[in-house]
Amino acid sequence: MAWRRPPRPFVAQRDGHTALNLTPDERQALGRLLPQLGDLFDTPADPGVRRLFPTAYPADPERDADYQRLMREELVTSRSVALTTVIETLEATELDADQLNAWLQTLNAARLVLGTRLDVGEDEHPLPTPSDTDPEAAAHLTYLWLSELLEFATRAASDTLS
Repeated sequence: MAWRRPPRPFVAQRDGHTALNLTPDERQALGRLLPQLGDLFDTPADPGVRRLFPTAYPADPERDADYQRLMREELVTSRSVALTTVIETLEATELDADQLNAWLQTLNAARLVLGTRLDVGEDEHPLPTPSDTDPEAAAHLTYLWLSELLEFATRAASDTLS
């Protein structure tokens, strides 16, 4: 039997849709991971979400507090709606443009939260390959996997615009 390259996880289609080619194990892993992300949206004190709801005015705490009061609920709602869409389409084989945008937003949010917890800087190159003795090896691998999924989803979104 000849070796076949696995399909890309997100592939733009000519009709403007995107094929979703995730393995059952990938779908199951996302099904376990993503609900945890939703729980964090309502936990503003959790340091893992600081990059999802960044400080708008670092030099002016009073002005930033006003911004957070005005915008946080809208940001939480937007992220929650996108997350719900992704969870509802986990078993789909095709996504429309709005669903793909929800996937982009949710994959990015999950990656940002995990990257924050792993202390990955914004300008850093990919994480080093974790060793078998690294207690955070699974988290590092998940971060790299989410980064790869986000890259493929971004390419597919770009291709549908072409």
